[in-house]
Amino acid sequence: MKVLVTGATGFVGRHLVAALLARGCEVRAVARNAETSAQLPWINAVEFVVADVHAADLDFAALTDGVDALAHLAWPGLPNYQALFHFEHNLMADYRFIKGAVEAGVSQVLVAGTCFEYGLQSGPLSEQTAPQPSNPYGLAKNTLRLFLENLQRQQPFTLQWARLFYLHGEGQNPNSLLAALDRAIEAGDDSFNMSAGEQLRDYLAIDTAAGYLAAILQQREFDGVINCSSGQPISVRALVEQQLRERGASIRLNLGHYPYPTHEPMAFWGVADRLQQLLGAEHEA
Repeated sequence: MKVLVTGATGFVGRHLVAALLARGCEVRAVARNAETSAQLPWINAVEFVVADVHAADLDFAALTDGVDALAHLAWPGLPNYQALFHFEHNLMADYRFIKGAVEAGVSQVLVAGTCFEYGLQSGPLSEQTAPQPSNPYGLAKNTLRLFLENLQRQQPFTLQWARLFYLHGEGQNPNSLLAALDRAIEAGDDSFNMSAGEQLRDYLAIDTAAGYLAAILQQREFDGVINCSSGQPISVRALVEQQLRERGASIRLNLGHYPYPTHEPMAFWGVADRLQQLLGAEHEA
């Protein structure tokens, strides 16, 4: 199976490429920056293409030639979830790119969605939960999915919409919670500022998430929305304490220093039943 991966040098992309190669797939990796790619361990094992998938003069025929599936991860401007450019620019540029790929003959498309499509709803969130996005990023992603579902009626293709929950690991945003904690540990800080930490989240290690995405791609008959989540809620405080234990670090947690974020509910996590069924089907095969 040959997979075209956009955003291949990004946080998710670099790990997905590695997961696909480990499964014996061929990869055509696409990114805007050749310098970043040169540092990645898989660079000599893939066909690497420097391209901006939003460019007006993109050669779809050349980019998609011989490709069985597209894994579309590229999405500029993160982690600024509140910016209007998510729907003013990215939404239509992404739609044009995916439509162009489908028209060029790509019959299977996996797109990275987001748990922010569910908005401020609390508790366990399944794929049957109606999306209620409450920030521009979640709104743009959810609208893109609706656009693509309408495109499917005109131009049939398989659409695998993977809603990513809270991913952590190598290459994550340096301002994210665990990356900031690691920096504080390495700097020898005696305290770490955070919120009270009682909010419940669904955290997933990036290597695990990349393995899930690769498995979804290889289940070629699967079409629809799927949560890419652990299915296990954990409090932010428990996550931080777990990381401290794993690092063998002792640092005082300055709980309550920051207020709770207003753009997220206090407790939400993904129901992972559909994902586990798909993984089970893969193991049986």
